[in-house]
Amino acid sequence: MERRNVGILGATGAVGQRFIQLLENHPWFNITWLAASDRSAGKTYAEACKWRLDTPLPARIAAMTLEPNLPELSSGALPRIIFSSVDSDIAKELEPKFAAAGCAVISNSSAFRMAPDVPLVVPEVNASHFDVLETQPTRKASGGFLVTNPNCCAIGLVLPLAPLEQAFGIEKLFVSTMQAVSGAGYPGVASLDILGNVIPYIKNEEEKLQEEVGKLLGAATATAFEPAAITVSAHCNRVAVIDGHTECVSLKLRQPATAEQILAVWAGFQPLNAQGLEGVHLPSAPAYPVEYIAEDTRPQPRLDLMRGGGMATTVGRLRPCSLFDWKFTLLSHNTIRGAAGAAILNAELLAVLGKFDFRKWPDPAANRKAVTA
Repeated sequence: MERRNVGILGATGAVGQRFIQLLENHPWFNITWLAASDRSAGKTYAEACKWRLDTPLPARIAAMTLEPNLPELSSGALPRIIFSSVDSDIAKELEPKFAAAGCAVISNSSAFRMAPDVPLVVPEVNASHFDVLETQPTRKASGGFLVTNPNCCAIGLVLPLAPLEQAFGIEKLFVSTMQAVSGAGYPGVASLDILGNVIPYIKNEEEKLQEEVGKLLGAATATAFEPAAITVSAHCNRVAVIDGHTECVSLKLRQPATAEQILAVWAGFQPLNAQGLEGVHLPSAPAYPVEYIAEDTRPQPRLDLMRGGGMATTVGRLRPCSLFDWKFTLLSHNTIRGAAGAAILNAELLAVLGKFDFRKWPDPAANRKAVTA
């Protein structure tokens, strides 16, 4: 796989920093462009960013100059691939402009997740949904397009759900989340609000989770999406954990299944093979997307957060449910699998599928004058 130049929009934020950490030594992608807010443009990354991760800020990135966050104002070469980690309101304005300029926008924002022509993808679950991007007007005009990854809780949830939906069908689903404070960005939730406390409300989180599960587990034609017929009810809570979203799940299956059958389905989950991608290696993909632990007290963020390099969902406590059929607990890393890592995995699959072949479209620099406010 050729190494491609990439940019990061929203590079100084919490997810932007995680993008840098995960991409710095990536075998397929090379960071050549960074942008953040208007007030950061022209500064070096080290001047504009307070680095918050547990690995050192790469010296090469620290010395890079932040570009303006509009494609037509970029002074350097604008890469074809842009990872976006800006707030939803900003994404609504900026992401279409980069797509119009001829860039593939791989977004972590919620702004366009439910748009009828924008793929919402977890590669192990619905890789075929990427085909819909070919219908986007910008794809036809400039080669640019927009794809998204789901909400941080939806990603962790659909990984164990997808093989169950395929094997037995899912009729109803109840989920209650315990979400880490890093999911609120930096500085996030004030310490006096969250320490020793649980906040039983995260704006728009329950709605996102309920909508996105249906799109992820549904079908896609060449031009549209058909959501899965699953009734989802979600409670979303913020808890005093730094990283790692825990979710308690109860579900009703369409066909009866034993615990042994469910565990076997999870253990045999080889999702890329099942989607016609046999032998495909994606650098960020976990070997086992769903890892089950039989201990009664697992999973726990302190012990299980980094399974699969932070890209796997850890599941435990599978047991009968007196309300539905079965219930279990899951854990996923919200800023790796639930954010930057998910977008990078999407980009890896797009590269394998040939979606980054822009040879019949001009360089983004030729499209900048056509981008309007």
